[in-house]
Amino acid sequence: MQTGTVKWFNNAKGYGFILSEACEEELFAHFSAIAMDGYKSLKAGQAVQFEIQQGPKGLHAVNIQPAE
Repeated sequence: MQTGTVKWFNNAKGYGFILSEACEEELFAHFSAIAMDGYKSLKAGQAVQFEIQQGPKGLHAVNIQPAE
């Protein structure tokens, strides 16, 4: 699992970006990739764990979870 910080997340649109600590890229984060119960949302500055997957337009964060 990679670690990083949420740069921003728009709840209305259901997506945002995560700054990865391992690779200095912004990773696309979609609400469907958030692994938590209930309302799936992220907050700017929140520490998260995730896996990286290549998407059609760049790298995506998947299996996103709050860091413990």
